[in-house]
Amino acid sequence: MQNPSASGVALRDVTEDDLPTFFEQQLDPLAIHMAAFTTKDPSDKDAFSKRWTRILTDDTIAIKTILLDGSVASHVAQFERFGEPEVTYWIGREYWGKGVATEALSEFLRDVKMRPLFARAAKDNVASIRVLEKCGFTITAYETAFANARDERSFAALLRLC
Repeated sequence: MQNPSASGVALRDVTEDDLPTFFEQQLDPLAIHMAAFTTKDPSDKDAFSKRWTRILTDDTIAIKTILLDGSVASHVAQFERFGEPEVTYWIGREYWGKGVATEALSEFLRDVKMRPLFARAAKDNVASIRVLEKCGFTITAYETAFANARDERSFAALLRLC
């Protein structure tokens, strides 16, 4: 485990013990709505388990558990989408507004050196876009895509870090 910052945020490798927390966090209705572009059925535990088994065995995915004062706040990852490197993160709602996402993503980006690096967020997810901007990302475009969480097409902000 990396040493926690003065604020108590630290990153470490994901363990199987983290997965029940990740599953519970992804069931939060407000978090699901804010994320917008989620799995079709976040409550499908079998699909969740299969997805995480794939993630944890894929050497091309860099993923870390985010801790705040030793408690699992969730995760941050870098993966490839459409042939380009992208970052994503999820923060449990009880950790929102505490700077956890910004600090965790900043720390993660110190280890993930590839540039350019891309990210996306629902256009109306102002908090997530602000986290990405604080970490050096800039909005490059908007696109529409089907948002499972909203059962409709929604706008996504596309961001880039050079």
